[in-house]
Amino acid sequence: MMPYLEVKNISKTFAGVTALNRVSLHVARGEVLAIAGENGAGKSTLMKIMTGVYQPDPDGEIWINGVLVPHLTGTAHARQLGVCIIYQELSVVDNLTIAENIFLSKEISNKFGFLDRRAMRVATRQLLDSLDMNLDPGTRVGELSIGQKQMVEIAKAISNHSKIVIMDEPTASLSHHEATVLKEAIRKLRSEGIGIIYITHRLEEIFDLADRVTVLRDGNLVDTLPVGQLNRAQLVKMMVDREQSDFYGDYQCHATQEVALAVSNLTLKRRTDHTTFVRDCSFKVHAGEILGFFGLVGAGRTELMEMIFGVRPYDGTIEMGGEPVVIHSPKAAIEHGIGFVTEDRKSGGLVLGMNIRENFSLTHLEAYSNLSFINRLAETLGCQKYVKRLGIKTPSVEKTVGELSGGNQQKVVIAKWVARVPKVLIVDEPTRGIDIAAKADVHRLLQELAAGGMAVIVVSSDLPEVLAVSDRVIVLREGVMTAELSRQQATQHTVMEAAAA
Repeated sequence: MMPYLEVKNISKTFAGVTALNRVSLHVARGEVLAIAGENGAGKSTLMKIMTGVYQPDPDGEIWINGVLVPHLTGTAHARQLGVCIIYQELSVVDNLTIAENIFLSKEISNKFGFLDRRAMRVATRQLLDSLDMNLDPGTRVGELSIGQKQMVEIAKAISNHSKIVIMDEPTASLSHHEATVLKEAIRKLRSEGIGIIYITHRLEEIFDLADRVTVLRDGNLVDTLPVGQLNRAQLVKMMVDREQSDFYGDYQCHATQEVALAVSNLTLKRRTDHTTFVRDCSFKVHAGEILGFFGLVGAGRTELMEMIFGVRPYDGTIEMGGEPVVIHSPKAAIEHGIGFVTEDRKSGGLVLGMNIRENFSLTHLEAYSNLSFINRLAETLGCQKYVKRLGIKTPSVEKTVGELSGGNQQKVVIAKWVARVPKVLIVDEPTRGIDIAAKADVHRLLQELAAGGMAVIVVSSDLPEVLAVSDRVIVLREGVMTAELSRQQATQHTVMEAAAA
Protein backbone atom coordinates (compact mmCIF):
# COMPACT_ATOMS: atom_id res chain seq x y z
CA MET A 1 0.00 0.00 0.00
CA MET A 2 1.18 3.50 -0.81
CA PRO A 3 1.90 5.53 2.34
CA TYR A 4 -0.43 8.45 2.88
CA LEU A 5 1.78 9.98 5.57
CA GLU A 6 5.53 9.44 5.59
CA VAL A 7 8.36 11.10 7.50
CA LYS A 8 12.00 10.64 6.54
CA ASN A 9 15.11 11.30 8.64
CA ILE A 10 13.28 13.44 11.19
CA SER A 11 15.48 14.99 13.87
CA LYS A 12 14.65 17.57 16.51
CA THR A 13 16.95 19.29 19.00
CA PHE A 14 15.89 21.50 21.92
CA ALA A 15 18.57 23.64 23.56
CA GLY A 16 21.27 21.14 22.64
CA VAL A 17 19.21 18.11 23.75
CA THR A 18 18.34 15.67 20.96
CA ALA A 19 14.70 14.62 21.22
CA LEU A 20 14.63 12.77 17.87
CA ASN A 21 17.49 11.42 15.79
CA ARG A 22 16.82 10.62 12.10
CA VAL A 23 13.51 8.82 12.60
CA SER A 24 11.59 7.52 9.59
CA LEU A 25 8.19 5.85 9.42
CA HIS A 26 5.08 5.70 7.26
CA VAL A 27 1.41 4.81 7.54
CA ALA A 28 -1.02 3.93 4.78
CA ARG A 29 -4.75 4.41 4.62
CA GLY A 30 -6.58 1.44 6.07
CA GLU A 31 -3.95 0.35 8.59
CA VAL A 32 -3.22 0.90 12.27
CA LEU A 33 0.38 1.77 13.13
CA ALA A 34 1.15 1.70 16.85
CA ILE A 35 3.95 3.86 18.29
CA ALA A 36 5.54 2.41 21.42
CA GLY A 37 8.27 3.64 23.73
CA GLU A 38 8.98 4.88 27.21
CA ASN A 39 8.19 8.42 28.35
CA GLY A 40 10.85 10.62 26.81
CA ALA A 41 11.36 8.28 23.85
CA GLY A 42 10.29 11.03 21.45
CA LYS A 43 6.73 9.92 20.63
CA SER A 44 5.04 13.24 21.42
CA THR A 45 7.73 15.26 19.66
CA LEU A 46 7.34 13.15 16.53
CA MET A 47 3.55 13.57 16.58
CA LYS A 48 3.89 17.35 16.93
CA ILE A 49 6.22 17.42 13.94
CA MET A 50 3.74 15.35 11.90
CA THR A 51 1.03 17.91 12.65
CA GLY A 52 3.10 21.09 12.23
CA VAL A 53 3.33 22.12 15.89
CA TYR A 54 7.13 21.73 15.73
CA GLN A 55 9.36 22.16 12.71
CA PRO A 56 11.93 19.40 12.16
CA ASP A 57 15.66 20.09 11.96
CA PRO A 58 17.01 20.52 8.41
CA ASP A 59 17.11 17.40 6.19
CA GLY A 60 13.91 15.99 7.67
CA GLU A 61 11.06 15.48 5.22
CA ILE A 62 7.28 15.12 5.56
CA TRP A 63 5.32 13.56 2.70
CA ILE A 64 1.52 13.62 2.64
CA ASN A 65 -0.40 11.76 -0.07
CA GLY A 66 2.78 11.39 -2.12
CA VAL A 67 3.62 15.11 -2.03
CA LEU A 68 6.57 16.65 -0.16
CA VAL A 69 5.30 19.28 2.31
CA PRO A 70 8.24 21.64 2.84
CA HIS A 71 6.58 23.63 5.63
CA LEU A 72 3.70 22.26 7.69
CA THR A 73 2.44 25.33 9.53
CA GLY A 74 0.24 23.81 12.22
CA THR A 75 -2.63 21.50 13.12
CA ALA A 76 -5.11 23.41 10.91
CA HIS A 77 -2.79 23.00 7.90
CA ALA A 78 -2.31 19.31 8.70
CA ARG A 79 -6.07 18.87 9.05
CA GLN A 80 -6.58 20.42 5.61
CA LEU A 81 -4.19 17.82 4.21
CA GLY A 82 -6.09 14.99 5.89
CA VAL A 83 -4.05 14.48 9.08
CA CYS A 84 -5.79 14.96 12.45
CA ILE A 85 -4.51 14.46 16.00
CA ILE A 86 -6.23 13.74 19.31
CA TYR A 87 -3.95 14.72 22.18
CA GLN A 88 -3.72 12.86 25.48
CA GLU A 89 -4.42 16.10 27.34
CA LEU A 90 -7.98 17.19 26.61
CA SER A 91 -8.55 20.29 24.48
CA VAL A 92 -12.33 20.58 24.64
CA VAL A 93 -13.94 23.89 25.60
CA ASP A 94 -15.87 23.32 28.82
CA ASN A 95 -18.36 26.19 28.44
CA LEU A 96 -19.50 25.07 24.98
CA THR A 97 -21.93 22.27 24.23
CA ILE A 98 -20.93 18.94 22.75
CA ALA A 99 -22.25 20.00 19.34
CA GLU A 100 -20.45 23.35 19.52
CA ASN A 101 -17.18 21.60 20.41
CA ILE A 102 -17.45 19.11 17.56
CA PHE A 103 -18.21 21.82 14.97
CA LEU A 104 -15.85 24.44 16.40
CA SER A 105 -14.20 26.29 13.46
CA LYS A 106 -16.39 24.37 10.95
CA GLU A 107 -19.84 25.50 12.00
CA ILE A 108 -22.85 24.76 9.79
CA SER A 109 -24.75 27.80 8.49
CA ASN A 110 -28.20 28.06 6.95
CA LYS A 111 -28.99 29.83 3.67
CA PHE A 112 -29.26 33.16 5.50
CA GLY A 113 -25.75 32.87 6.94
CA PHE A 114 -26.85 32.15 10.51
CA LEU A 115 -25.68 29.20 12.57
CA ASP A 116 -27.82 26.14 11.90
CA ARG A 117 -27.78 24.76 15.43
CA ARG A 118 -30.38 22.13 14.63
CA ALA A 119 -28.26 20.69 11.81
CA MET A 120 -25.21 20.62 14.08
CA ARG A 121 -27.17 18.85 16.81
CA VAL A 122 -28.54 16.27 14.36
CA ALA A 123 -25.05 15.58 12.96
CA THR A 124 -23.64 15.39 16.48
CA ARG A 125 -26.39 12.95 17.52
CA GLN A 126 -25.39 10.68 14.63
CA LEU A 127 -21.73 10.82 15.68
CA LEU A 128 -22.55 10.11 19.31
CA ASP A 129 -24.78 7.20 18.32
CA SER A 130 -21.96 5.72 16.24
CA LEU A 131 -19.79 5.78 19.38
CA ASP A 132 -22.59 4.39 21.56
CA MET A 133 -22.66 7.58 23.64
CA ASN A 134 -26.03 8.29 25.23
CA LEU A 135 -25.53 12.03 25.65
CA ASP A 136 -27.54 15.10 24.67
CA PRO A 137 -25.63 17.15 22.01
CA GLY A 138 -26.76 20.27 23.88
CA THR A 139 -24.99 19.27 27.12
CA ARG A 140 -22.17 21.58 28.14
CA VAL A 141 -18.86 19.71 28.03
CA GLY A 142 -17.85 21.06 31.44
CA GLU A 143 -20.57 18.88 32.97
CA LEU A 144 -19.09 15.66 31.52
CA SER A 145 -16.70 13.18 33.12
CA ILE A 146 -13.12 12.89 31.90
CA GLY A 147 -14.00 9.74 29.98
CA GLN A 148 -16.96 11.40 28.29
CA LYS A 149 -14.83 14.41 27.34
CA GLN A 150 -12.29 12.07 25.74
CA MET A 151 -15.04 10.47 23.68
CA VAL A 152 -16.14 13.94 22.51
CA GLU A 153 -12.56 14.53 21.32
CA ILE A 154 -12.70 11.29 19.37
CA ALA A 155 -16.09 12.17 17.87
CA LYS A 156 -14.69 15.55 16.82
CA ALA A 157 -11.73 13.91 15.08
CA ILE A 158 -13.98 11.45 13.27
CA SER A 159 -16.17 14.34 12.08
CA ASN A 160 -13.23 15.84 10.17
CA HIS A 161 -13.25 12.98 7.64
CA SER A 162 -9.49 12.69 8.03
CA LYS A 163 -7.38 10.27 6.03
CA ILE A 164 -4.96 9.78 8.96
CA VAL A 165 -6.00 10.10 12.61
CA ILE A 166 -3.29 10.24 15.28
CA MET A 167 -4.52 9.09 18.68
CA ASP A 168 -2.37 9.78 21.74
CA GLU A 169 -3.38 7.47 24.63
CA PRO A 170 -7.06 7.60 23.62
CA THR A 171 -8.28 5.00 26.15
CA ALA A 172 -6.39 6.37 29.16
CA SER A 173 -9.55 7.95 30.63
CA LEU A 174 -12.16 5.58 29.27
CA SER A 175 -14.23 2.91 30.96
CA HIS A 176 -14.02 -0.67 29.74
CA HIS A 177 -17.23 -0.20 27.77
CA GLU A 178 -16.08 3.09 26.23
CA ALA A 179 -12.71 1.56 25.32
CA THR A 180 -14.47 -1.38 23.67
CA VAL A 181 -16.64 1.02 21.66
CA LEU A 182 -13.57 3.00 20.63
CA LYS A 183 -11.76 -0.12 19.46
CA GLU A 184 -14.74 -1.08 17.34
CA ALA A 185 -14.80 2.45 15.92
CA ILE A 186 -11.11 2.17 15.05
CA ARG A 187 -11.69 -1.13 13.26
CA LYS A 188 -14.55 0.47 11.35
CA LEU A 189 -12.40 3.47 10.38
CA ARG A 190 -9.67 1.11 9.19
CA SER A 191 -12.15 -0.84 7.08
CA GLU A 192 -13.27 2.46 5.53
CA GLY A 193 -9.71 3.28 4.47
CA ILE A 194 -8.65 5.62 7.25
CA GLY A 195 -5.15 5.18 8.67
CA ILE A 196 -4.61 5.33 12.43
CA ILE A 197 -1.41 6.17 14.28
CA TYR A 198 -2.04 4.80 17.77
CA ILE A 199 0.15 5.81 20.70
CA THR A 200 -0.39 3.80 23.87
CA HIS A 201 1.40 2.40 26.90
CA ARG A 202 -1.13 -0.42 27.13
CA LEU A 203 0.64 -3.21 25.32
CA GLU A 204 -2.47 -5.37 25.07
CA GLU A 205 -4.05 -2.67 22.89
CA ILE A 206 -1.15 -2.87 20.44
CA PHE A 207 -1.65 -6.60 19.96
CA ASP A 208 -5.42 -6.16 19.80
CA LEU A 209 -5.56 -3.33 17.25
CA ALA A 210 -2.32 -2.66 15.39
CA ASP A 211 -1.06 -4.04 12.08
CA ARG A 212 2.48 -2.78 12.66
CA VAL A 213 4.36 -1.25 15.57
CA THR A 214 7.15 1.31 15.53
CA VAL A 215 9.35 1.37 18.63
CA LEU A 216 11.27 4.47 19.72
CA ARG A 217 13.91 4.58 22.45
CA ASP A 218 15.78 7.71 23.59
CA GLY A 219 14.77 9.56 20.41
CA ASN A 220 16.01 6.82 18.08
CA LEU A 221 14.07 4.42 15.88
CA VAL A 222 14.56 0.87 17.15
CA ASP A 223 12.51 -0.90 14.48
CA THR A 224 9.13 -1.17 12.78
CA LEU A 225 7.69 -4.69 12.63
CA PRO A 226 4.38 -6.43 11.95
CA VAL A 227 2.64 -7.09 15.27
CA GLY A 228 2.27 -10.75 14.32
CA GLN A 229 6.05 -11.17 14.51
CA LEU A 230 6.25 -10.06 18.17
CA ASN A 231 5.12 -11.17 21.59
CA ARG A 232 4.78 -8.98 24.70
CA ALA A 233 8.21 -9.82 26.14
CA GLN A 234 9.97 -9.03 22.85
CA LEU A 235 8.15 -5.72 22.53
CA VAL A 236 9.03 -4.71 26.09
CA LYS A 237 12.70 -5.52 25.48
CA MET A 238 12.68 -3.38 22.31
CA MET A 239 11.18 -0.47 24.26
CA VAL A 240 13.48 -0.49 27.29
CA ASP A 241 16.37 -2.79 26.36
CA ARG A 242 15.61 -4.96 29.39
CA GLU A 243 13.73 -8.19 29.92
CA GLN A 244 10.15 -7.90 31.17
CA SER A 245 11.04 -9.97 34.23
CA ASP A 246 13.47 -7.26 35.35
CA PHE A 247 10.69 -4.80 36.23
CA TYR A 248 9.02 -6.18 39.32
CA GLY A 249 10.55 -7.45 42.51
CA ASP A 250 9.00 -9.97 44.86
CA TYR A 251 5.81 -8.90 46.59
CA GLN A 252 6.05 -8.22 50.31
CA CYS A 253 3.31 -7.23 52.74
CA HIS A 254 4.26 -4.52 55.25
CA ALA A 255 0.84 -4.03 56.87
CA THR A 256 0.79 -3.61 60.64
CA GLN A 257 -2.02 -3.82 63.21
CA GLU A 258 -2.05 -0.03 63.61
CA VAL A 259 -5.10 1.54 61.95
CA ALA A 260 -4.03 4.71 60.18
CA LEU A 261 -7.43 5.68 58.71
CA ALA A 262 -10.93 4.40 59.44
CA VAL A 263 -14.17 5.63 57.84
CA SER A 264 -17.68 4.61 58.90
CA ASN A 265 -20.89 4.99 56.90
CA LEU A 266 -19.37 7.65 54.68
CA THR A 267 -22.10 9.06 52.44
CA LEU A 268 -21.97 11.87 49.90
CA LYS A 269 -23.99 14.79 51.28
CA ARG A 270 -24.64 16.67 48.03
CA ARG A 271 -24.35 15.52 44.43
CA THR A 272 -24.81 16.79 40.89
CA ASP A 273 -26.27 14.99 37.89
CA HIS A 274 -22.83 13.68 36.91
CA THR A 275 -21.72 12.64 40.40
CA THR A 276 -22.13 9.10 41.68
CA PHE A 277 -24.08 8.90 44.92
CA VAL A 278 -21.62 7.20 47.29
CA ARG A 279 -23.27 5.80 50.40
CA ASP A 280 -22.59 3.83 53.58
CA CYS A 281 -18.91 3.12 52.89
CA SER A 282 -16.92 1.77 55.83
CA PHE A 283 -13.34 0.53 55.76
CA LYS A 284 -9.95 0.69 57.49
CA VAL A 285 -6.44 1.00 56.14
CA HIS A 286 -3.47 0.05 58.31
CA ALA A 287 -0.05 1.63 58.58
CA GLY A 288 2.26 -0.09 56.09
CA GLU A 289 -0.66 -1.39 54.01
CA ILE A 290 -1.50 -0.78 50.36
CA LEU A 291 -5.28 -0.84 50.01
CA GLY A 292 -6.58 -1.01 46.46
CA PHE A 293 -9.90 0.38 45.25
CA PHE A 294 -11.36 -0.84 41.97
CA GLY A 295 -14.54 -0.05 40.11
CA LEU A 296 -15.75 0.72 36.63
CA VAL A 297 -16.34 4.33 35.52
CA GLY A 298 -19.22 5.72 37.59
CA ALA A 299 -18.53 3.45 40.55
CA GLY A 300 -17.80 6.41 42.85
CA ARG A 301 -14.11 5.74 43.53
CA THR A 302 -12.97 9.34 43.06
CA GLU A 303 -15.99 10.81 44.88
CA LEU A 304 -15.22 8.62 47.92
CA MET A 305 -11.60 9.76 48.02
CA GLU A 306 -12.59 13.41 47.56
CA MET A 307 -14.87 13.12 50.60
CA ILE A 308 -11.97 11.82 52.68
CA PHE A 309 -9.80 14.68 51.43
CA GLY A 310 -12.39 17.34 52.20
CA VAL A 311 -13.26 18.23 48.60
CA ARG A 312 -16.87 16.97 48.90
CA PRO A 313 -19.23 17.24 51.89
CA TYR A 314 -20.05 14.00 53.65
CA ASP A 315 -22.08 12.35 56.38
CA GLY A 316 -20.43 9.68 58.50
CA THR A 317 -17.24 9.59 60.54
CA ILE A 318 -13.52 9.66 59.78
CA GLU A 319 -10.83 8.61 62.25
CA MET A 320 -7.09 9.15 62.00
CA GLY A 321 -4.97 7.01 64.32
CA GLY A 322 -8.07 6.03 66.29
CA GLU A 323 -9.16 9.64 66.92
CA PRO A 324 -12.27 11.17 65.26
CA VAL A 325 -11.49 14.06 62.94
CA VAL A 326 -13.62 16.50 60.98
CA ILE A 327 -12.42 17.15 57.44
CA HIS A 328 -14.34 19.80 55.53
CA SER A 329 -11.49 21.10 53.37
CA PRO A 330 -8.26 19.86 51.76
CA LYS A 331 -6.37 22.09 54.19
CA ALA A 332 -7.85 20.17 57.11
CA ALA A 333 -7.05 16.84 55.42
CA ILE A 334 -3.43 17.86 54.92
CA GLU A 335 -3.14 19.03 58.53
CA HIS A 336 -4.40 15.62 59.68
CA GLY A 337 -1.76 13.87 57.59
CA ILE A 338 -3.58 12.94 54.36
CA GLY A 339 -2.08 13.43 50.89
CA PHE A 340 -3.96 13.11 47.61
CA VAL A 341 -2.55 12.50 44.11
CA THR A 342 -5.57 13.48 42.01
CA GLU A 343 -6.86 11.69 38.94
CA ASP A 344 -6.59 14.73 36.65
CA ARG A 345 -3.04 16.06 36.94
CA LYS A 346 -3.68 18.90 34.48
CA SER A 347 -6.49 20.65 36.35
CA GLY A 348 -6.09 19.34 39.90
CA GLY A 349 -2.48 18.32 40.38
CA LEU A 350 -0.16 20.87 38.82
CA VAL A 351 0.32 24.55 38.05
CA LEU A 352 1.39 24.09 34.44
CA GLY A 353 2.97 27.54 34.11
CA MET A 354 5.30 26.98 37.09
CA ASN A 355 8.52 25.01 37.00
CA ILE A 356 9.17 21.59 38.51
CA ARG A 357 10.82 22.96 41.65
CA GLU A 358 7.94 25.34 42.40
CA ASN A 359 5.30 22.64 41.86
CA PHE A 360 7.26 20.15 43.97
CA SER A 361 7.42 22.37 47.04
CA LEU A 362 3.78 23.56 46.98
CA THR A 363 2.65 20.84 49.40
CA HIS A 364 5.45 21.41 51.93
CA LEU A 365 6.83 24.90 51.34
CA GLU A 366 7.23 25.40 55.09
CA ALA A 367 10.10 22.88 54.99
CA TYR A 368 12.14 25.37 52.96
CA SER A 369 10.94 28.60 54.61
CA ASN A 370 12.35 30.67 57.45
CA LEU A 371 10.88 34.00 58.54
CA SER A 372 8.89 34.17 55.25
CA PHE A 373 12.04 33.64 53.17
CA ILE A 374 12.46 30.56 50.99
CA ASN A 375 15.77 28.71 50.97
CA ARG A 376 16.05 28.15 47.20
CA LEU A 377 19.12 25.95 47.51
CA ALA A 378 17.39 23.56 49.94
CA GLU A 379 14.27 23.60 47.78
CA THR A 380 16.31 22.78 44.67
CA LEU A 381 18.25 19.98 46.37
CA GLY A 382 15.05 18.47 47.74
CA CYS A 383 13.45 18.57 44.31
CA GLN A 384 16.51 17.10 42.60
CA LYS A 385 16.45 14.19 45.06
CA TYR A 386 12.94 13.22 43.99
CA VAL A 387 13.60 13.87 40.30
CA LYS A 388 16.32 11.24 40.56
CA ARG A 389 14.29 8.91 42.77
CA LEU A 390 11.30 8.85 40.39
CA GLY A 391 13.32 9.05 37.18
CA ILE A 392 11.74 12.30 35.98
CA LYS A 393 13.27 13.09 32.59
CA THR A 394 14.19 16.77 32.54
CA PRO A 395 17.38 18.77 31.92
CA SER A 396 16.66 20.92 34.99
CA VAL A 397 14.22 21.35 37.88
CA GLU A 398 13.68 24.85 36.48
CA LYS A 399 11.89 23.45 33.41
CA THR A 400 8.24 24.47 33.15
CA VAL A 401 5.97 21.56 34.07
CA GLY A 402 3.68 22.24 31.12
CA GLU A 403 6.57 21.37 28.78
CA LEU A 404 7.03 17.87 30.22
CA SER A 405 5.49 14.72 28.81
CA GLY A 406 2.31 13.49 30.48
CA GLY A 407 4.14 10.68 32.26
CA ASN A 408 6.77 13.00 33.69
CA GLN A 409 4.07 15.44 34.81
CA GLN A 410 2.44 12.58 36.70
CA LYS A 411 5.71 11.80 38.44
CA VAL A 412 6.00 15.43 39.58
CA VAL A 413 2.52 15.21 41.15
CA ILE A 414 3.49 12.04 43.00
CA ALA A 415 6.82 13.52 44.10
CA LYS A 416 5.30 16.62 45.69
CA TRP A 417 3.02 14.52 47.90
CA VAL A 418 5.54 11.83 48.76
CA ALA A 419 7.99 14.51 49.89
CA ARG A 420 5.47 15.74 52.46
CA VAL A 421 5.49 12.25 54.06
CA PRO A 422 1.78 12.01 54.90
CA LYS A 423 0.40 9.33 57.24
CA VAL A 424 -2.08 8.30 54.54
CA LEU A 425 -1.40 8.79 50.84
CA ILE A 426 -4.29 8.46 48.37
CA VAL A 427 -3.20 7.96 44.76
CA ASP A 428 -5.99 8.12 42.17
CA GLU A 429 -4.95 6.56 38.85
CA PRO A 430 -1.22 6.85 39.76
CA THR A 431 0.15 5.46 36.49
CA ARG A 432 -2.29 6.79 33.89
CA GLY A 433 -0.30 7.77 30.80
CA ILE A 434 2.95 6.27 32.13
CA ASP A 435 5.01 3.69 30.24
CA ILE A 436 5.74 0.20 31.54
CA ALA A 437 9.15 1.01 33.03
CA ALA A 438 7.93 4.19 34.74
CA LYS A 439 4.88 2.30 36.00
CA ALA A 440 7.18 -0.24 37.65
CA ASP A 441 9.12 2.67 39.24
CA VAL A 442 5.89 4.03 40.75
CA HIS A 443 4.88 0.60 42.02
CA ARG A 444 8.27 0.17 43.68
CA LEU A 445 7.90 3.59 45.27
CA LEU A 446 4.50 2.65 46.70
CA GLN A 447 6.08 -0.49 48.16
CA GLU A 448 8.88 1.59 49.67
CA LEU A 449 6.37 3.99 51.25
CA ALA A 450 4.41 1.09 52.75
CA ALA A 451 7.63 -0.50 54.02
CA GLY A 452 8.34 2.80 55.79
CA GLY A 453 5.00 2.64 57.59
CA MET A 454 2.86 4.87 55.39
CA ALA A 455 -0.72 3.78 54.65
CA VAL A 456 -1.32 3.90 50.89
CA ILE A 457 -4.69 3.85 49.10
CA VAL A 458 -4.42 3.07 45.38
CA VAL A 459 -7.45 3.88 43.22
CA SER A 460 -7.22 2.55 39.68
CA SER A 461 -9.31 1.45 36.71
CA ASP A 462 -6.38 -0.75 35.67
CA LEU A 463 -7.28 -4.09 37.25
CA PRO A 464 -3.85 -5.75 36.74
CA GLU A 465 -2.30 -2.76 38.54
CA VAL A 466 -4.67 -3.08 41.51
CA LEU A 467 -3.98 -6.79 41.78
CA ALA A 468 -0.21 -6.29 41.49
CA VAL A 469 0.27 -3.70 44.25
CA SER A 470 -2.53 -4.23 46.78
CA ASP A 471 -2.56 -6.12 50.08
CA ARG A 472 -6.37 -5.94 50.05
CA VAL A 473 -8.86 -4.86 47.39
CA ILE A 474 -12.18 -3.07 47.90
CA VAL A 475 -14.62 -3.06 44.99
CA LEU A 476 -17.19 -0.31 44.38
CA ARG A 477 -20.22 -0.43 42.13
CA GLU A 478 -22.64 2.50 41.70
CA GLY A 479 -21.45 4.13 44.92
CA VAL A 480 -21.67 1.04 47.12
CA MET A 481 -18.92 -1.27 48.40
CA THR A 482 -19.66 -4.70 46.94
CA ALA A 483 -16.59 -6.67 48.03
CA GLU A 484 -13.56 -6.55 50.31
CA LEU A 485 -11.00 -9.15 49.26
CA SER A 486 -7.65 -10.30 50.59
CA ARG A 487 -4.75 -10.49 48.15
CA GLN A 488 -5.31 -14.25 47.91
CA GLN A 489 -9.03 -13.82 47.19
CA ALA A 490 -8.60 -11.00 44.66
CA THR A 491 -8.44 -12.37 41.13
CA GLN A 492 -9.52 -10.80 37.85
CA HIS A 493 -12.64 -12.97 37.99
CA THR A 494 -13.68 -12.21 41.57
CA VAL A 495 -13.00 -8.48 41.28
CA MET A 496 -14.80 -8.04 37.95
CA GLU A 497 -17.72 -10.11 39.18
CA ALA A 498 -18.11 -7.71 42.14
CA ALA A 499 -17.61 -4.64 39.94
CA ALA A 500 -19.98 -5.50 37.11
CA ALA A 501 -22.53 -7.99 38.48
